[in-house]
Amino acid sequence: MDQWPTGRLLSTAARLVEHAWNERLATIGVTHAGIIALDVLAAQGPMTQARLAGIIKVQAQTMGKTLARMESHGHVQRVRNAEDRRSHLVSLTDAGRTAITEAHSMEEGLLDSGGSNPEELRGSLRRVIRSLADSKVSNIRPALSAVPDEAEPRRSSAQNGG
Repeated sequence: MDQWPTGRLLSTAARLVEHAWNERLATIGVTHAGIIALDVLAAQGPMTQARLAGIIKVQAQTMGKTLARMESHGHVQRVRNAEDRRSHLVSLTDAGRTAITEAHSMEEGLLDSGGSNPEELRGSLRRVIRSLADSKVSNIRPALSAVPDEAEPRRSSAQNGG
């Protein structure tokens, strides 16, 4: 690994962190994709499945599968949209708020085990993402709306409704 380029180190670390986090999240019935959806719902309130998929930058079919899994665990509720009967409104449940709190604790514990300061690591990664997105990697720019500013503190569990 000492000779690996930085990009390979980043991609390998990302895969390993995602795998380890998903293993931990399985104990509460969610995946990393599910936590992203729960975080968006906690921050922005109920919305259509299509809007949620658009914000997270996934296909509607992918979002439908994620929501079905979360609904079966009681993390979200889907009800027919009164304004447009063809769509469903997705809302966060109390169990979903609890899952967010537990998941964020799991993530913090996962990153703490790496021996580096998690907030410094997050700040460094956000700077790398923004720097590369501002250069010639234009197809990633729309996804940056989900990346918080460096100065923006990570929400506490109390701010997440937990």
